[in-house]
Amino acid sequence: MALALKTLTSGRMIVASAYPDPPFDLIEDGVSTGFDVALMRTIAARLGLTLQPVRYAGDDFNDIFDGLAKGQYDAVISGTTITPERAEVALFSQPYLTFNQGIAVNRERTPNVASFADLRGLTAGIQSGNTSDFVAKRLVAEGVIAGIRYYPYHGIATALDDLEAGRIGLVIKLHPVIAWLVKDRPRLAVPLEAPTHEQLGIAFAKSNQELCDAVDDALAALRSDGEFARLSAHWFPAKS
Repeated sequence: MALALKTLTSGRMIVASAYPDPPFDLIEDGVSTGFDVALMRTIAARLGLTLQPVRYAGDDFNDIFDGLAKGQYDAVISGTTITPERAEVALFSQPYLTFNQGIAVNRERTPNVASFADLRGLTAGIQSGNTSDFVAKRLVAEGVIAGIRYYPYHGIATALDDLEAGRIGLVIKLHPVIAWLVKDRPRLAVPLEAPTHEQLGIAFAKSNQELCDAVDDALAALRSDGEFARLSAHWFPAKS
């Protein structure tokens, strides 16, 4: 089956991710790792291919899909929520995980946050192109938060720095990611989740149904033989 698969470079699957997005995608000692990377490395091996991870460094995450149409990479995996808008420009695998958005706050400046009402008057930090923007815009429309400050997608560390310094009042991001990112920032906490139930998928060029189908088959096999559960338990122990 691998010989018939259409990939940009024979024998390889070039996969783009927006690092850092732990525990999905991160660099440790110069090596790409994380759940998504480990999953794609395992899938590629099942298909007789070698994984070639590449970093997307654009300001807006939604622009990552342009690289599929332009033939820069075979797939995108980066804790990527499947949305109707994204499905218009890319094919998606079957969903492989589901998560909510998490809300990080400064525990010293706002120590009593226990509900969305406690966010009143605060400004949210959001990465451009992140699906957390839907949550932030809804909170603005409902009069819960005061506004939104946007950061380039690769500027998540700056957003968290601003949250620590009190320049913004919250940061919204997919729960496992924001929970990971605040582990070493004792002033910050993630007391709330927005119940968005976002389904994550692997994206492919619209013209590459064959590769999408092959990855779906490999995903199904990994679920059947327990390998998917083992990877998930390693990277998302709280979800296991």
